[in-house]
Amino acid sequence: MSGDHDIDLGSAGKRRTLWIVLWLNVAIAIGFFVVGYFADSNALLANGLDNSSDAIVYALSLLALARSRIWQRGAARFSGVMLLVFAAGVIADAVRRFLEGSEPGGLMMLAMAAVAAVVNLICLRMLQRTEDKDVSMRAATTFSFNDFIANGGIIIAGIVVMLTGANWPDLVVGVAVACIALYGGIQILRDAHMDIHDEEGSEHRKGDQFRT
Repeated sequence: MSGDHDIDLGSAGKRRTLWIVLWLNVAIAIGFFVVGYFADSNALLANGLDNSSDAIVYALSLLALARSRIWQRGAARFSGVMLLVFAAGVIADAVRRFLEGSEPGGLMMLAMAAVAAVVNLICLRMLQRTEDKDVSMRAATTFSFNDFIANGGIIIAGIVVMLTGANWPDLVVGVAVACIALYGGIQILRDAHMDIHDEEGSEHRKGDQFRT
């Protein structure tokens, strides 16, 4: 029950930051889906799904600010599992596009990724400036960093698509985004588990990964 008393009552700044980051991610996700559809781009759609999952995670993080550390760990674990599921979906779509063919629009990919990179950089800097980050806030920071890296990959892919007319750069970046999400999901789940030991002042032992 010790986690029930470890609530950050001075979280107004965190709430404000998460609300801003939440709505920025909603806007970017909509942009990725719309442009990705018209650009026939797996990479853009992948990032749209990624930003959508981020928005859900930020909403959970907002709820977690007023909850115990146990609840925060649960929210972080849910976030990590979402990333793993997202990664599997993106890889499946990339395989489908590889088999059926696609014609991604390089210029549209480039433009959308450039806008998203600026927005994600703003989100990342806001989260990095937040002090005393709990496990859910650290998860939010991981997501924004992953998004920023993924945007750079889309920019490169868009340039290659424009120069060659091939679809493989789009698929490669889509799968790469999935791999980044996979790594991020594992890190978030690991961080949530280690938070138990940080709270208790104990050491990690094999076989206790299912503790709450």
